[in-house]
Amino acid sequence: MYTRILVAVSDDAISKQALQEAVKLAKDQQAKLRIIYVADEFIPGGEGIHVDFKQHEEKVRKKGQSLLNKMTAAAKKNYGQVESKLVEVIDSNDHISEKILSEAHDWEADLIILGTHGRSGISRLLLGSVAEEVVRNADVPVQLIHGED
Repeated sequence: MYTRILVAVSDDAISKQALQEAVKLAKDQQAKLRIIYVADEFIPGGEGIHVDFKQHEEKVRKKGQSLLNKMTAAAKKNYGQVESKLVEVIDSNDHISEKILSEAHDWEADLIILGTHGRSGISRLLLGSVAEEVVRNADVPVQLIHGED
């Protein structure tokens, strides 16, 4: 039986499906549900790049918080024990998967739910897989909701 379910979302259809599954399972298990969005604010530097970092960080935070608010509201329509948290990546050494795992550990989640795009071949190699990293390094069960990319 699960008591604390963490679902990590992003701005895509598969995340909405993952959230729906998380809400269903949380209701069934009468578990607390935490929705997180990892806002990746880091911009790789390079010669000739001129970026207003503060403006960029604020834009990424606002977009993430807006998405998180919408998903949290949708989840709360179907289940009352929902909370949310915006998590920020601000350092080049941070990875989204590590932030998800850290949140799961700190919140004492006993299940992590993620959407995965089901990439394979060269696109998976080039783009990497947050879900794969989470599965590989998690110390709690991980449920993947598959989509097509």
